[in-house]
Amino acid sequence: MKKKYSLVYYVTLFIIIQIAWLSVLGLWIARFVSNYMIMRQIGEQYSTQVQSRGAIAILIVGLVLLIAVSVGISLIFRYLSIQYKLTKLYDNFIANVTHELKTPLSSLQLYLETIKSRDLPKEKQEKFIDIMKNEIARLNKLINTILDIGRIENKKVVYQCAIYDTDQVIHEIFDEIKKQFQLSNISVSIVGKANCQCFLDRSAFKTMFDNLVDNSIKYSKNPANITINLKKMFTKFQIEYSDEGIGLPMGTYNNIFQKFYRVNNKEIPNVKGSGLGLFWVKEIIKYHGGKIKANSHGINQGINFTIEMPIYINSKNRFVRKLLNRQNS
Repeated sequence: MKKKYSLVYYVTLFIIIQIAWLSVLGLWIARFVSNYMIMRQIGEQYSTQVQSRGAIAILIVGLVLLIAVSVGISLIFRYLSIQYKLTKLYDNFIANVTHELKTPLSSLQLYLETIKSRDLPKEKQEKFIDIMKNEIARLNKLINTILDIGRIENKKVVYQCAIYDTDQVIHEIFDEIKKQFQLSNISVSIVGKANCQCFLDRSAFKTMFDNLVDNSIKYSKNPANITINLKKMFTKFQIEYSDEGIGLPMGTYNNIFQKFYRVNNKEIPNVKGSGLGLFWVKEIIKYHGGKIKANSHGINQGINFTIEMPIYINSKNRFVRKLLNRQNS
């Protein structure tokens, strides 16, 4: 089997090669300058005119080429580093998705074989059938997520935007989410008021909150205690989404919105997911002209998402036309 080397190995090899060729180049420049000084001294000593303009031009051109090559190599190395990280994230995604697909399929196979091989009472059969329906719904959700991410990247998502009262639509969405996730043990409170109108796709906005709530449930040892705080700003309204989950380690706040990225936390090692949820959240908000940022006070301190969205009346002349053009394109 071919031995696999780590990134440190390749970085070290790259540095050694650069030091080697730069040392050779430095010795050449030193010798060139030394020979130039010797020829100049000879010219002064014997009153002979030594033609040095061409040599100086060659030196200048060589230095310019050296700088250009160094910049080019740095850019290539940066590009390769980015590609390496993307490849690693993609491999993690494949592993996670394979596991996500295999688990419900194995469960379906087990229940079907049990129903076929045993004479089960009707109540037991109905229970197994309900479980299989849930597993099928889980499979459909994962497949649809992957397909939707592909459409987002190819700019083929068609949103149906309309004007909504911000406070009303968010309360309605969370009433649906409470039933969907059966949040009987989790406190969800909405405080504050935006007192404004928004122009958005209601279905996409619900998908955004679905992903946030799903993460809060998965990354919480105890009930997450979700709080939604609505505020009205000058030209935007703000949604502060916070929970009491395990939180985020320092340095991961921006990474969590990257495609395929997942936080490895020893507190909850068996969390399932594809690493696409928060990427999807960011893309939905970005489409609507908003922005999102994450913050956490540390492990076991919960997480806070701050979402800023444009108010309809302050952006309808420019932004609404932009969204309508996107829908019609």
